Amino acid sequence: MKTIVFAGGLALIGTLLGTRLAIRFLVQKGYGQLIRDDGPTSHHVKRGTPTMGGLVIIAAVLVAYFGSHLLTWTGPSASALLILFLFTGLGAVGFLDDWLKIRNQRSLGLRSKAKIAGQSLVAIVFALLSLQFPDERGITPASQYISFLRDIDFLKLPVFLVVIWVILLIAAASNGVNLTDGLDGLATGASTMIFGAFTLVNIWQYNQSCAYTASAGPKCYEVRDPYDLAVVAIALAGACFGFLWWNAEPAKIFMGDTGSLSLGGALAGLAIFTRTELLLIILGGLLVIEVMSVILQTSYFKATRRMTGTPRRLFKMTPIHHHFELLGWAQVTIVMRFWIICGLFVSAALGIFYAEWVAGT
Repeated sequence: MKTIVFAGGLALIGTLLGTRLAIRFLVQKGYGQLIRDDGPTSHHVKRGTPTMGGLVIIAAVLVAYFGSHLLTWTGPSASALLILFLFTGLGAVGFLDDWLKIRNQRSLGLRSKAKIAGQSLVAIVFALLSLQFPDERGITPASQYISFLRDIDFLKLPVFLVVIWVILLIAAASNGVNLTDGLDGLATGASTMIFGAFTLVNIWQYNQSCAYTASAGPKCYEVRDPYDLAVVAIALAGACFGFLWWNAEPAKIFMGDTGSLSLGGALAGLAIFTRTELLLIILGGLLVIEVMSVILQTSYFKATRRMTGTPRRLFKMTPIHHHFELLGWAQVTIVMRFWIICGLFVSAALGIFYAEWVAGT
């Protein structure tokens, strides 16, 4: 338990102190956010706010993870290292996107095909490696089964479909966080709650692991390295919480794609390794709402244009938090209410997770 406490504390302190230094450095270099002309006009005042704050989050998580293991003199696990690979790999794709925006002084960085290719390459390597490294019981970090609260026995996939499934999960989660990251503190606060939930899930799976048959109940969990996954999850939660100090309205810094893509990838990786892939739909319900608003808006626009010749919109603007902005809601009101929605989804997911175990005991 000491490793978990140290990881959370180090990550929190890392972003609290490190972000302040990053803001000063980024302001001196002129690495500010460019605002899209097709976004809400109220966002134009944010032009020039330092971006790429995700670099601080990534650094804090890495230092917290390895520092906590050094303090407790314990070794890293294969599962945790793979999550950190996915986290930093997608962060590198996001950093390239952010850097191109700043260098070219435009609101668009990587072309969509290049961005998808980068995400897919990292996801493919992660997927293939995740099916390796069995422990002494033969459990690999990922499995070939689709999971909800644990592996679903009749939904076993061949390896090539596992890779495709992992790519879809990572793309959905990373783009979900990316779309949610449109108001000061919205994605950061939501990510803190979801990573906090994964910490509880991993601690529970560790206490009820099938590796400890003497203490585990009849519904034990076949998960590789649940304790070390809890260390990663709390480091992510702590880093996001510390970053929120500077990212809350009015934001002194934005995480950029560097942060949003990396955090989304970590969410997907934790869901895959904890065998809670479909539960992530509930756990990250707020992210799902944000993504679905964009899909519905685009689909309705194209359908009405094709059927009537006059395209129409379901919402004033998407992602849906912009719709409420254009209705006249204050940004802080939207963020607080969306955090409440996120908290309800997280609570519901944890309730379902625990209820399934209780029902099986």
